[in-house]
Amino acid sequence: MTAVHTRGGLWPYIEVARPDHWVKNVFMILGVLLALFYRPGVPAAGWVGTLLVALLATCLVASGNYALNELLDGPTDRAHATKRYRPVPSGRVRPGLVIAEWVALAACGLALAWLVNRPFAAAALALWLMGIVYNVPPLRTKEWPYLDVLTESLNNPIRLLLGWFVLIPGRVPPVSLTLAYWMLGAFFMAVKRLAEYRRFGNAEAASAYRRSFGHYTVERLLVGIVFYATTSALFAGIFIVRYRLELILAVPLFAGLFAVYLRMGFRPESAAEHPERLHREAGLVLYVAICLAVAVALMVTDLPFLYRWFRVEPIAVSPLWTIGH
Repeated sequence: MTAVHTRGGLWPYIEVARPDHWVKNVFMILGVLLALFYRPGVPAAGWVGTLLVALLATCLVASGNYALNELLDGPTDRAHATKRYRPVPSGRVRPGLVIAEWVALAACGLALAWLVNRPFAAAALALWLMGIVYNVPPLRTKEWPYLDVLTESLNNPIRLLLGWFVLIPGRVPPVSLTLAYWMLGAFFMAVKRLAEYRRFGNAEAASAYRRSFGHYTVERLLVGIVFYATTSALFAGIFIVRYRLELILAVPLFAGLFAVYLRMGFRPESAAEHPERLHREAGLVLYVAICLAVAVALMVTDLPFLYRWFRVEPIAVSPLWTIGH
């Protein structure tokens, strides 16, 4: 047992909040970039400060969800090779104080979200509610096969909305991209499930940790992974044809990202099983940076010949869905 597992006092409660998982909120950035591309003139003075407040609000709400997650997962985490050393299953925190921490983090996060704007606050509230749906009985969707993947990955489009609403609070982003982002998150989550399942080595040990694993097999998880990847690509294709055909040139790069990530899921102790460690994967980070750089370049570059080749008429983007109308 390492030193971090024996420290007492305040530290275990910081561990419960999992600040190391805040890196997942990078998924907000796509919403910000999309808003900037859609309306280049929208940023007002002080928008960077507002974005930082929004990011802090999201991190606090997410940490509240992590505290709730760990509290309710404590009994089953004892059956996991590494999670049994977490503060709750190892008995280093008081459950009542963890509940108070969950409430306090959520209250602070939602209060900050309200200061950003009302649609952003509504999206932050949705993020908090999904934590309840995912963790709290009788729903506790994390125990249901496939529904566990779909509900946890729903945080992806919510984070997209959070980033978008910082700059464009009165409208919602394209539905096609939002659905593609959801299915992309489902793909990532299903690969995580595959890595977790393979760690246990047999269905009996896996189902002792999580009831949903009693249904899963490697074959079923792979079928789900293919479904999520294909669905994500389909909705992304609709977005590309509808809004920016130039992005079709980046499709091979992004298809490669799916392949690289799936391959990672077959490695023991990979970052696919622990997404908070993805930033440590230098090769993956470089690949994602290249994908984003190419996508940004294509968003600002007009290539009329593509429309002739694919026989697609350039379409002036219609107004987005307006909230409340």
